[in-house]
Amino acid sequence: MVVVVTGASQGIGKAIAERFAEEGTRIALWSRTESKLEAVAETCRSQGAEAMVCPCDVTDDEAVEEAARTVMDEWGAPDVLVNNAGAFTPAPIDDTTSDAFRAQVDVNLNAPYVVTKQFLAPMRKAGQGHLFFMGSIASITAYPGSVAYCAAKHGLLGLARVVREETKDDGLRVTTVMPGATRTPSWDGTELPDDRFMAPEDVADAVYDAYHLSPRTVVEEILLRPQEGDV
Repeated sequence: MVVVVTGASQGIGKAIAERFAEEGTRIALWSRTESKLEAVAETCRSQGAEAMVCPCDVTDDEAVEEAARTVMDEWGAPDVLVNNAGAFTPAPIDDTTSDAFRAQVDVNLNAPYVVTKQFLAPMRKAGQGHLFFMGSIASITAYPGSVAYCAAKHGLLGLARVVREETKDDGLRVTTVMPGATRTPSWDGTELPDDRFMAPEDVADAVYDAYHLSPRTVVEEILLRPQEGDV
């Protein structure tokens, strides 16, 4: 099995990669920071997986094309593609510049579109595969003070829903995962206790379990929240 995870150097992406590594899979790890990817790769290899480190800025279309070509040349079409890379920079609309808005839309929405396009044709040709899009509670809820992030994540849910409709007759499955507050480096510096957040491993388990349903069934959308509700 071939798994591609973007944003795999930390947080939810790291947890997903390490969860799939337990099966001894082939895992392509994408992120901008090569040193962090190497650390994740070592963990995956220690669990019996083959790990490919692909330093890549997913907002750079040429870099995405090159990384995708490397995966395809080595291992072929992925069985699992996890569009996890993203960024969260909160600010209300009055304090959000056009450039800042575009930057968050670029990484949270445009990049998953570009990455998916690179792999979609070979996955369709293979007649199977599972695409995951890492949305957010912000995909369905408007949070004041996070205008760019909410807009991008709302758009990502729409993108995933269209991909689902356009590929369901090709043997592909599409799942949007929408986690609430998860204890990742994005929350470094918070004064809230860790147990107020979800663990990245819980999100990874949800992705892993959704993939392992029979091909007759797809979980289209997963909504996850901390037990005590949103932060």
